[in-house]
Amino acid sequence: MALIGPEATTEQIIGGAIEVHRALGPGLLESAYRRCLMQELRLREVAVEAEVPVPLTYKGLALDCGYRLDLIVGNEVIVEVKCVAALLPIHTAQIVTYLRLTGKHIGLLINFNVPMLKDGLRRIQL
Repeated sequence: MALIGPEATTEQIIGGAIEVHRALGPGLLESAYRRCLMQELRLREVAVEAEVPVPLTYKGLALDCGYRLDLIVGNEVIVEVKCVAALLPIHTAQIVTYLRLTGKHIGLLINFNVPMLKDGLRRIQL
């Protein structure tokens, strides 16, 4: 599986998400889109992991709170998959927090519950 750099990785993710959305349309569960996007990225030979634990340390205490990233692609881009009526500021805050906790710099928030996927995409960079 290829590690291809953050800009090329985000292009691959967005292209894969568009392909999944074209094939399935809106209205399914987040878990279905996540699995299909993962498969699409693997078909494109892009390294992807799902349900990656998020490390959380508070004042020296390592906490196992059960937070998990939907996808991490190329070991550099965090992807949060949503299927909601509208992306809210809390969704952006969630991915910003995940970026800070993991030390990653680029995240994609993808809402598949839209008629045109471009309207459900947000790129976040720290």
